[in-house]
Amino acid sequence: MSARSASAPAPTAAARPGAAGRGPLGAVSRWWTRPVPLARVAVFRTIAYLFIPVDVFLTTAWVGAHADVPTAYYRPLLVGRLLDLPTPTSTVVHVVQWALVAAALAAATGRAPRLLGTAVFLLYFEWMVIAMSYGKVDHDRIAYLVALAVLPTIGVARWRDRRSSEAAGWAMAAVLVTVVLTYFLAAWAKTRFGGWDWATGSTLTRAVVRRGTFLSEWTLEVPGLLMGLQFAMLVLEFAAPLMLLVWSNRARVALVALLLGFHATVYAGVTIVFLPHCIAILSILPWEKAPEASAALRGRLGAGRTPVPAAAPPG
Repeated sequence: MSARSASAPAPTAAARPGAAGRGPLGAVSRWWTRPVPLARVAVFRTIAYLFIPVDVFLTTAWVGAHADVPTAYYRPLLVGRLLDLPTPTSTVVHVVQWALVAAALAAATGRAPRLLGTAVFLLYFEWMVIAMSYGKVDHDRIAYLVALAVLPTIGVARWRDRRSSEAAGWAMAAVLVTVVLTYFLAAWAKTRFGGWDWATGSTLTRAVVRRGTFLSEWTLEVPGLLMGLQFAMLVLEFAAPLMLLVWSNRARVALVALLLGFHATVYAGVTIVFLPHCIAILSILPWEKAPEASAALRGRLGAGRTPVPAAAPPG
């Protein structure tokens, strides 16, 4: 960050005449650069970086197992071929793995956000190329990867930083748009490759039979329920662009609760969860309100306690 931006609030479009024009294009420009508090970015950045060790060693530990896979099975993604990325030998996989974790833990401290954040993005990008170049490509990574890409563009931000920044607004908008596209393009892919048979067939029935839990197995006994859920899923995913209209903090919290509730329900029913995508969803929350909410909660808890009477003085 420049000395000016580090010492004073970033100017908003409204404060600079002519910064954003009128009409539809001006409205789009103002939406993309609507200033958000730097505290929101600071908290989300910590969460995003601390998730990386969890992802590397727990949720997708299978990526590290590629160190023991013969390199003959490596079929790099197009981006891997274009950038001529190294073949993931055992040494390459282990170096990327430990360098990524070390960089992420260092970046979570908030120091050198541009340098360390860029290192985290590049290393995680390579980690994903290693992960997806053996015939399986997941779609739950793109929003999280975009978050890692845009976070270094913001610079210094602290948890209690009340200043607003257009750069932060653009970064958070980029993550939100990618979250929306993840849902919308998932629905488009379902109808493109599966046609409407995806909705009228036994898609969820097969998922419950293969991966169901005691919480979902009962749905197999209810005619038409799973097919109805398939249609509902397509409608909601195609309607995902409506999330871009969410503005107020209360609506943001409600939206995140809805999305995370959906993913929690899917996990409870068929043990499938998109954790990186869920982390990206957390960028929608107004984290700058967390200190105030925490103080209010402590106040309510304190008010509910019965005061202990002071001991009478001796004599």
